[in-house]
Amino acid sequence: MNLIKLSWYNLKANILSTLLNVLLLSFGIGIIALLMLVSDQIGKKLENNSKGIDVVVGAKGSPLQLILSSIYHIDFPTGNIKLSEAEAIMRNPSVKMAVPVGLGDSFEQFRIVGTNPKFAELYELKLAQGKPFDSLFEVNIGANVARVKHLKVGDTFHGSHGLSAGGEEHHEHDYKVTGIFEENGSVADNLVLTSMESIWGMHESVETADHDAHGHKQGEIETAKKDTEEVDEMKLVHDQFHGEAPLTQTPTPHSDEPETDDHEITALLIKYRSPVSVVTFPRFINNETNMQAASPAQESARLFSLIGVGVNALQWFAGLIIVISIFSVFISLYNSLKDRKYDLAIIRTIGASRSKVFLLIITEGLLLAAIATVIGLLWSHGALEIIGKYQDAEQTKLTGLAFVKDEYKLIAGGLIIGLIASVIPAIQAYKTDISKTLAEN
Repeated sequence: MNLIKLSWYNLKANILSTLLNVLLLSFGIGIIALLMLVSDQIGKKLENNSKGIDVVVGAKGSPLQLILSSIYHIDFPTGNIKLSEAEAIMRNPSVKMAVPVGLGDSFEQFRIVGTNPKFAELYELKLAQGKPFDSLFEVNIGANVARVKHLKVGDTFHGSHGLSAGGEEHHEHDYKVTGIFEENGSVADNLVLTSMESIWGMHESVETADHDAHGHKQGEIETAKKDTEEVDEMKLVHDQFHGEAPLTQTPTPHSDEPETDDHEITALLIKYRSPVSVVTFPRFINNETNMQAASPAQESARLFSLIGVGVNALQWFAGLIIVISIFSVFISLYNSLKDRKYDLAIIRTIGASRSKVFLLIITEGLLLAAIATVIGLLWSHGALEIIGKYQDAEQTKLTGLAFVKDEYKLIAGGLIIGLIASVIPAIQAYKTDISKTLAEN
């Protein structure tokens, strides 16, 4: 006697109750699977993006906003800080590595980040093609940027003002792709990296263009002289950030006018020199400067605690549905057992043992649970893939093509649910009195 085949026929004979049970159970399992997938992917993204960064220093404001904008690139910056103040922080004895970040422009949905080669070192980025940027308006792009925008080494594009698509384009200069990074699963896959000097030069060009547009075209010689001074100053800052010139060196003035450093950056990504700095450095920044220090670990935990309320509510909701589905499967099998008492008695008379009848009911419960579990996993992955397709932010893009180890636990849990729901009806079938059942019919 083929138990699986016979169980399948029995489930088809009660198709409406079978569909209801499958719907309830698959819905509960699917919600739990969806939450597991989202939590796993967000957790990995948070870990990969903040890996190696002990603290972020930026303008005063919300610490969480500073972390979201400077590390995860999913929010707007709290403001900018002076380059001179940032350089002082970089020389602090507690700092082992400090990576500058300059935000403000984007290439459609991808953010353009001004920084230096240490950014690639911090995120362990490797070039799949091309070379690192080393001149004005050269960029290295993440693997996802190259794939989505169909860019290759040597291509050019215009950036736009603002951190979201639809901003005013910068037509003054083209960015040129000189390198494409290998995909490494971090936020860098969705970034366009260039030098800080390129960011400053782009915005200084915009200011000059705006100035000319209002009819201020006099003094061409003075303007050319000023541009030369700015290029020299930018070159010096470039050399300082790349370790090719001392940070204390100042540009040689080309005029009798007092010189001011008005360059700004958005934030510094910092690695500590020693564990003691975890306590002393943030306190110094927050109390002794007009900047703030935010810990990625603390703010990520805070973010998860905010999200966790909704996740826990959904988990309880899914658990309630699963409990209801257990009772539904139990009632369905128990009621069908009453209708099939005569059939089971006939099966007994042609040679089936009590244990065979017992296993037949158990198999029905397991088969129904297996079908519901597979459907639940399929729709959860499908739903997440659809959600990912319509996400605007590439930095937090989710996918239904990923799998987590705990999904095996869901499969085992689904089978256990089927076993629990069918064990009582199976015991009733085991205890069925053949002669009494046949006599009643």
